[in-house]
Amino acid sequence: MPLVSIIVPVYNAEKTIERCVNSILNQEYKDFELLLLDDGSTDVSGRICENYAVRDGRIRVFRKENTGVSDTRNQGIAMAKGEYLQFLDSDDWISPEATKFFVQAATENECDMVIANFYRVIGERVSPKGSIEEEGIMTRKDYAVKMMQKPADFYYGVLWNKLYKRSIIEKYQLRMDDSVSWCEDFLFNLEYVRHTDKIYALKLPVYYYVKTKGSLVSQGLSMKKTIQMKRTVFACYNDFYKDVFDDMDYEKRKGQVYRFLFDAADDGSVSPLSIQGNYKLGNERTSVSESVLEGEGTFFDIYRERKLQEKLFDIVALRNDLTTVDVKLLYYLSQPHKNCTLKETADVLNISRRELSASAQRLIAKEMITVLEKDKTRAKSIAKNGQKNETRDGMKEKQATDRQKANEKEYAVTHEAENIMSELLFVLCDFEQIQYEGFSQEEIALYEKLNEKRKRNIQGALKV
Repeated sequence: MPLVSIIVPVYNAEKTIERCVNSILNQEYKDFELLLLDDGSTDVSGRICENYAVRDGRIRVFRKENTGVSDTRNQGIAMAKGEYLQFLDSDDWISPEATKFFVQAATENECDMVIANFYRVIGERVSPKGSIEEEGIMTRKDYAVKMMQKPADFYYGVLWNKLYKRSIIEKYQLRMDDSVSWCEDFLFNLEYVRHTDKIYALKLPVYYYVKTKGSLVSQGLSMKKTIQMKRTVFACYNDFYKDVFDDMDYEKRKGQVYRFLFDAADDGSVSPLSIQGNYKLGNERTSVSESVLEGEGTFFDIYRERKLQEKLFDIVALRNDLTTVDVKLLYYLSQPHKNCTLKETADVLNISRRELSASAQRLIAKEMITVLEKDKTRAKSIAKNGQKNETRDGMKEKQATDRQKANEKEYAVTHEAENIMSELLFVLCDFEQIQYEGFSQEEIALYEKLNEKRKRNIQGALKV
């Protein structure tokens, strides 16, 4: 049986379904089945799905009359065989590591649900979105308290940024309520969380959300129908908190619970003109084109190895609100480097001195590194002699000294970066595993021995 069942309802998605399915088939994690449920499409979506099923035995296609997304998902749940369930919408897609990170978080931490950040896509721009700041394990009550701060946030309401245990769903016969046309995902999540003990928050964005969900107004519902539907959803939301909290705690938080009635649904939309955390699509993560992946020769080999390392560093960066350059610099500073100048450091890290300086400033502000000044002799000399004015030559000499001093500035990693350094160790283990996959222990030992000899040869040639 596959460990994960990925469920995708499909309705008139001929323009986007290939992107969606390809992102699933390109997952680094392979132990899954993919259920494509064609909900009575009138275009060629069903035929596209069937063509995929012919090529890949992990895909099962079901074609049915149009009954809506909730009923379609319910049928997918009933057909699923996996221990875990993952959902996608047919016009969205996932990152190559999405399922792997979901499964790792769930299995390594023995959690009942994993919730992850996501990317909100608007045209050619993309922005990471999330709500829980700290990555790690939460209790049901911890999760409920955090949800109370942003009750209408898509982060909590949707299915597609979460991983579920099928055993919990089946034990309590949880299904989408197909009698409502708004917040049906949210109602499902409320019922599911009631039966969880541990939930894991993953800060890494793994899902690309592009579809603009229809609002109650766009569905053509009357004001009376809209109010009735909101009251129905709020009643379930209110019951959830009465179940999670004891009577005294609920009374204390009742005002926050009622905030749900006044919160508008937030799908993480961002202005295309916004700069903070907003990227051009394709530049949000380290990526390599197909032509580069297939390129031959030394330059391509060096480039690919560097990009793989950056891709893994990206993971640590996103989890800790840092840039990839920040993580590279932290790792570099934790290694012996014999007082390299700033120019040499920038060359080694393959970044500009401006990028290096900006990264150092960010890390200093976060108290993750500290500055070690080498030469303060000139400053002491000026103070001792009481010099207030200098000649033009003296000014030039001072400027030259200052430049040299800046170039010789040293940084040291502080204890504030200990957690990040621990994450880096795990990432570097992944880096080694990827490189040595399929190698025997004897082959690894031989490779390392030959590579050490190769390194000495290169060092010797550069000394000439």
